[in-house]
Amino acid sequence: MNQDYIQPDSWSIIEEGFEKGRVKSSESLFSIGNGAMGQRANFEESYTGSSFQGSYIAGIYYPDKTKVGWWKNGYPEYFAKVLNAPNWIGIDVEVEGESLDLNTCKSIEDFRRELNMKEGWLKRSFVATLPNDIKIKVTATRFLSMELDELGAIDYNVELLSGKAKIVFKPYLDSGISNTDANWEERFWKTVAIKEEGHQAFITSQTLKTEFLACTYMQSEIFVNEEKVQADFNSKQEENKIEFSYAVFAEKGDTVKIRKYAGYVTDMNHEKNGLVDAAKNVLATALDHGFDALLQMQKETWVKIWEMADISIEGDVKAQQGIRFNIFQLNQTYSGKDERLNIGPKGFTGEKYGGSTYWDTEAYCIPFYMATKDQQVARNLLTYRYNHLQKAIENAEKLGFTNGAALYPMVTMNGEESHNEWEITFEEIHRNGSMVFAIYNYVRYTGDFDYIPEKGLEVMIAVARFWQQRANFSKAKNKFVILGVTGPNEYENNVNNNWYTNYLAKWCIEYCMQMIDKVKSGHKEDYDRIMGHTNLSDSELMEWKDVADNMYFPYSEEKGVFLQQDGFLDKEIIPVEDLDPKMRPINQTWSWDRILRSCYIKQADVLQGFYFFEDHFKENELEKHFDFYEPLTVHESSLSPCVHSIQAAKLGRMAQAYEFYVRTSRLDLDDYNNEVKEGCHITSMAGTWMSIVEGFGGMRIVDDKLSFSPRIPEEWKGYSFKVNFRNQILKIKVAADKTTFSLEGEEAIKILVKDRLVEVTPNELITV
Repeated sequence: MNQDYIQPDSWSIIEEGFEKGRVKSSESLFSIGNGAMGQRANFEESYTGSSFQGSYIAGIYYPDKTKVGWWKNGYPEYFAKVLNAPNWIGIDVEVEGESLDLNTCKSIEDFRRELNMKEGWLKRSFVATLPNDIKIKVTATRFLSMELDELGAIDYNVELLSGKAKIVFKPYLDSGISNTDANWEERFWKTVAIKEEGHQAFITSQTLKTEFLACTYMQSEIFVNEEKVQADFNSKQEENKIEFSYAVFAEKGDTVKIRKYAGYVTDMNHEKNGLVDAAKNVLATALDHGFDALLQMQKETWVKIWEMADISIEGDVKAQQGIRFNIFQLNQTYSGKDERLNIGPKGFTGEKYGGSTYWDTEAYCIPFYMATKDQQVARNLLTYRYNHLQKAIENAEKLGFTNGAALYPMVTMNGEESHNEWEITFEEIHRNGSMVFAIYNYVRYTGDFDYIPEKGLEVMIAVARFWQQRANFSKAKNKFVILGVTGPNEYENNVNNNWYTNYLAKWCIEYCMQMIDKVKSGHKEDYDRIMGHTNLSDSELMEWKDVADNMYFPYSEEKGVFLQQDGFLDKEIIPVEDLDPKMRPINQTWSWDRILRSCYIKQADVLQGFYFFEDHFKENELEKHFDFYEPLTVHESSLSPCVHSIQAAKLGRMAQAYEFYVRTSRLDLDDYNNEVKEGCHITSMAGTWMSIVEGFGGMRIVDDKLSFSPRIPEEWKGYSFKVNFRNQILKIKVAADKTTFSLEGEEAIKILVKDRLVEVTPNELITV
């Protein structure tokens, strides 16, 4: 654990005391979003210290030209940048001519910042003595409306604690921003128009290359001691900025307030020439409601979200805070309303990794949204990939694949590959299998088989074609092999026969063939349409079957385990516990060459396969593989601890399961990997939810029924969660001595509890 300044609290993230060295970390942790936009927790007022300014609009990106010293055929044309969008939160503050800046204040007392997750707002307060010796108390509250998702609101108060002073608020919009990850300080936006009308301001900006249009807008109101006033007003325009100023005179004890309504409207949702009018409509709605009513609406929306999504833990505040932080960020990042959007690895908390979509969505996020929203939200995530199928086929064609084979991108915004690291872009092909596993997982959980004939089967066929072409026959092994790959463990590049990749390839082909038969017998019209479209022949199916039936899997007779890849045992095997702690994390202290030659695992490939296909293996096989691989795993992938927590719980190793749970749930809060200043790990947060529901709760689908094997860490008195299973909402409450089930729905459902059939009837508590 690298930091420990977040105060334990079951519903809030709280920081007390101001330290310049942790500003960037807090900007990540206190980020807010509403599914359509989001922002790091930058200060509203000017701050000249070290900061990472970031505000983001879902779906808007820039295709940064790939620059490499040696171009390779098939290389992606561009790297998709998540764009820092025009800044609308800015409110510069002057007190008797002195600028408020926490970097230059004489003293800062009682600094407190709170992200209230229960109600969805961010609040900051402090007492500052300015260089001119005037003392003020500042309280600022802001939120991004979940209901009106183009709107943000700020309530900013300055109380004068000494003397008399002229207080000037300078709210502004600034489109002259750049990305922190820009290579040559290049700009990705151009300012098209700046407009002001009365107390309203609008900046229309356009992204270069992709030509998205966004209108950033604002309007403010001024209050003295809660009475609305007409302050002295001025405005100033620059090339990329518009600033208003409001001046009022205050006596000691007076509180001067600015309320600022602002946000974005874009041409993703409005006509290009109607953006200013759309912004005016949002402002009219905001002013009609007012800040207090908008905040009340925000609280009510979050009550509804938590009603379904909350996981309650008794007796362990840090564990409780951790899971709620993860659930809160997932709901801020993706609402499920728009099937064009997806779940970026940093959400709205930073720019790292680029792109909006990784395989994390299919492998980790879908179960969370499926069980805490409804199946339509999960269906939208699957549809997102179906809509990109043609692009996935084009991605494969660039690499020499034919006949409609598809390779889904490692990173994407619009279906095209936009990741430009060779060993990941071309070799981390296991991502293709996650697309099919997500369909299987969705159908298994929701019972919505219709998705397969409607959309899913076409994706499966294209992926199966890829695997059949990507494998080649080895005469030496008399088996099909898959060469030159990188598994989820990115600390091994360009290896042969990564077990997880080979296993996924075999399973994808077999599952696709099963689904073809099922669609043929039950959905003749869809079957004829798909076969006509794909030209799939019996001879091609026989080629697929040959690959699946004769796939090679590296195995060690001596160790009795499947090997990560052919050469794994050529490495010097030294457990992580024997590493000098000063070398951790190794990705920040070792050369890449040294990492690649080591036995250390970023996240376990083989155990990921055992997680996906748990029912293919016996428990003693899981135990053997867990005991071999976990001691070699450094967990420097955010996706690693959750899988280990689930598997440790299954093996009854609750102390270890709990340790991994804490690590996954507080990965960012405690900054385990020393990188939270770059943003939070959003997609792995869904794994935290799984580590409780599937790990401790033991939830699975068995024989088309929900099944539970509840366990409880000794640190907890109890825990509870809800799942939406086929439009029936089941609440599970686990204590040390019993588990209770209750059902919100119309009809009774049968579930399995530790392999015993139990009927749960609506509005009746069942105790096991």
